[in-house]
Amino acid sequence: MITPADVLVAQRRIAPWVRETPVIRWDEHPSRPIVKLEALQVTGSFKARGAFNRVLAAQEVGAIGEAGVIGASGGNAGLALAYAAHRLGIHAEIVVPETSSPVKLERLRTLGATVVVHGQRYGDAYDFALARQQVSGALFVHAYDQEEVVAGQGTAGLEFLDQAGGLDVVVVAAGGGGLVAGIRLAMPEHTRVIAVEPTLAPTIRRAIEAGGPVDVEVAGVAADSLGARRCGDLAYHLLSSMGVESVLVDEEEMIVARQRLWDEFRLVGEYGGVAALAALLAGKIETNENDRLGIIFCGANSDPSDLVKQVSNDQG
Repeated sequence: MITPADVLVAQRRIAPWVRETPVIRWDEHPSRPIVKLEALQVTGSFKARGAFNRVLAAQEVGAIGEAGVIGASGGNAGLALAYAAHRLGIHAEIVVPETSSPVKLERLRTLGATVVVHGQRYGDAYDFALARQQVSGALFVHAYDQEEVVAGQGTAGLEFLDQAGGLDVVVVAAGGGGLVAGIRLAMPEHTRVIAVEPTLAPTIRRAIEAGGPVDVEVAGVAADSLGARRCGDLAYHLLSSMGVESVLVDEEEMIVARQRLWDEFRLVGEYGGVAALAALLAGKIETNENDRLGIIFCGANSDPSDLVKQVSNDQG
């Protein structure tokens, strides 16, 4: 089973390939949170950490052949895997659903990945990618439910701890659960870790209620990044056994948080990427007066047309 030691190994392994993302203290907010700008990571999200750790670990044991790597994702995980493969000189095949953003598909192709469009939903693309892997022999890289992927995401937590000088509460957006599970592993036992999900994609909340991962219908503005239909098995085991708290945010709260991020810091985020901030702004995070509070801003892959509208509205 994955352990905190695996996160330390991942940190050393991926250090030459990812950015140390900065932190800022939001002193104007009553809670004075420390915000980690993981959205400034290569490819615009934390996902590069897990992708690099999975691929580099496989390279170390000679587990990658001419077929390279394969994964399923029309979003941040696909971009991260394509980028890692590009940097490491490996072929990548990314299977995406028909609903994927044309902007993200073009970025995948620019990175040299072979893009295969299949099915209406992520689950369709995932099943097809697994079938393709059986034929090609490529290394399968899961978007969130593999030990190396979870350990890689956890390196953001180790980095955050060092930069902040310790944290009492950490608030993290959650889809399939890979990031929040990795963060929980990286944090000391006394640190509270809070998983924030959209009300229209509550995969972790439903898994906890059901006593195990279950399929959930997903929708809403954050579905492209936090729209996993099922919590990962690894994430469920870690989160349920290590006391991670669950908070839900609605559509309007994420929309408000995204605008507030721009107003306060002139940073553009995707809706899922600002979910943790949305929970804070909506008053859903309870802390003590002296708690050192950490918020992870984890994704910035918005459609460029949204950015133009946001800037135009601000100036108009």
